Amino acid sequence: MGKLIYSVNCSLDGYINDANGNFDWSAPDEEVHQAINDLMRPASTMLLGRRTYETLAVWETWDVSNEPPVIADFQRIWLGLDKIVYSTTLMDVATARTSIARTFDASAVSALISSSPGDTVIGGPTLAAHAIRAGLVDEFHAFVAPVVVGGGTHWLPEGLRVDLKLRGVRQFAGGFAQTAHGVRA
Repeated sequence: MGKLIYSVNCSLDGYINDANGNFDWSAPDEEVHQAINDLMRPASTMLLGRRTYETLAVWETWDVSNEPPVIADFQRIWLGLDKIVYSTTLMDVATARTSIARTFDASAVSALISSSPGDTVIGGPTLAAHAIRAGLVDEFHAFVAPVVVGGGTHWLPEGLRVDLKLRGVRQFAGGFAQTAHGVRA
């Protein structure tokens, strides 16, 4: 049985983008990107909201032949994942191994996680909020950028309490830090 892992790049004040929707400040350097790759490598499925999917779909066709090895590694991981995009507006997908779900069904997601040969990664704060509220997220990983942006889209839903246990903290040379928390049983 796999786990459901919610992973984000965020600012110190907890935003995945700023008030203008920009997130260029959260771009990982090679060391952070390698940690993200290592976290995603055991996954077999990725659940994405529409905007997260549209941001990540570039990995499908990007020519990475002149990019650092960490970039090509992430592309291999992306191409190997089954992807489910949750959207009421997306009409079709432009990536392989990708399907669309119109609504978040906690029972179906729970069954997917239980039957998955690997972990399931969830991307996008709106979609993740559904999984968090349903009690499906097993681990929270925040790759925290050394910046305060003052507003935008928060990575966690408001008005929710989840008791967690710290599983690890990692500091990166470029100023990022990774926190890993598991849900207390």
